[in-house]
Amino acid sequence: MTQTTAQLITVEDARALLKDRHEQINDRFPQLKRQGKFILPDFRLTRKREAFKIRRHTFLQHHARSYVAFDSENGQTLWMHNFPSLTEALFWLDTGLKPTDTDTNFSFKQWKVKHEDDIVALKDELKARKHKKEVAHKKYKKA
Repeated sequence: MTQTTAQLITVEDARALLKDRHEQINDRFPQLKRQGKFILPDFRLTRKREAFKIRRHTFLQHHARSYVAFDSENGQTLWMHNFPSLTEALFWLDTGLKPTDTDTNFSFKQWKVKHEDDIVALKDELKARKHKKEVAHKKYKKA
């Protein structure tokens, strides 16, 4: 039985999360449309800060073997981080810690052993998505 609640999302879903956050950034009590923990594979967040402007613009940039983790479980705040591996993204979503953080209760290695089934299940889902996309691309090329 899986213990993590993270889901793989598409670029369109991630852009919708960012747009929803941007629209409600100045609200006193924002209510995000989608709540939960999400992972976007093969992308990373980049921020552009223009000269003499306080506003930061967040972009999604295609980057192979990189993962963006989104956490909006409380429904009001969207937390985002870039990670080099799926396991590290899941660890952050589950515990709120990065692998290099030190905690007295458990370590990244202990967590990884405990959640091996969840990690493998998400990796299999990711492989199935990529295979499905490749098959669709080959059919498109033949036509």
